Amino acid sequence: MADAPSRGRGFGVAAGLDPEVAEPVARRCAEYGYSSLWSNDHPMSSGLETIAVFAQAAPGADVGVAVLALDRHQPADIAAKLGEVGVDPARLWLGIGAGFTKRPLGVVREGLAAMRAALPGETRLVVAAMGPKMCALAGAEADGAFLNWMTPAKAAWARERIHEGAAEAGRPEPPPVFGYVRVAVGDDAEVRLLKEESFYRQLHQGYIRHFEALGAPEGTVGVAAADPSEVPSLLAPFERDVDHVVVRALASADVESLSAVAEAAAPARAA
Repeated sequence: MADAPSRGRGFGVAAGLDPEVAEPVARRCAEYGYSSLWSNDHPMSSGLETIAVFAQAAPGADVGVAVLALDRHQPADIAAKLGEVGVDPARLWLGIGAGFTKRPLGVVREGLAAMRAALPGETRLVVAAMGPKMCALAGAEADGAFLNWMTPAKAAWARERIHEGAAEAGRPEPPPVFGYVRVAVGDDAEVRLLKEESFYRQLHQGYIRHFEALGAPEGTVGVAAADPSEVPSLLAPFERDVDHVVVRALASADVESLSAVAEAAAPARAA
């Protein structure tokens, strides 16, 4: 991708995926037409390490981490880790979020400035955004906004806030909007989506308030399809207001399970 992504599609996994799984999954995703590959980041595993494997296996794709929590990561440490894993900054979308801090806007605004000072200039920084103020901040100051756990209607609302922030800041163009959409396929698809969503619904007050505002029944914020052929039509509503949907696979951490989700949600199938 160039400075801003096309209306392509990304594929995302949980950090810590075994390289012997990550490599063939990345190659298959490249064959399926995905233009970006993503990992989350959590205390037990590094997202940067996971995307470094993706970057080597799929040299034509951009890679991204969504997101690094600034209550756990310092900009200097992120820069050092980036140099250690050897990911080309020009291919990188680096997401940052407030984590569990009590002053999220200030931490993210300060973090953006500190990250720009610490990281190579080609690195593109995206802000994890759910509420109106964080969406506006992403629109005003970041290279992209990253949405999470959104219905299509809420994504449209968030996009408006992002564009308003960009306009108020005098930016000639708003930044691209990214977003995770959880996707599960197979007979246990509904169970997988419900399990993942239930965890986040109780994670902390920010998510609790977010899901309450969504007003969506539990187990419905994403795509669950027993029949893989249904996935493209179920994903389509999310792409109206998300420039670059990242399919977050809810599957076992093996090549065939992850590849089954990647194939079902492949851009080529939606064409």
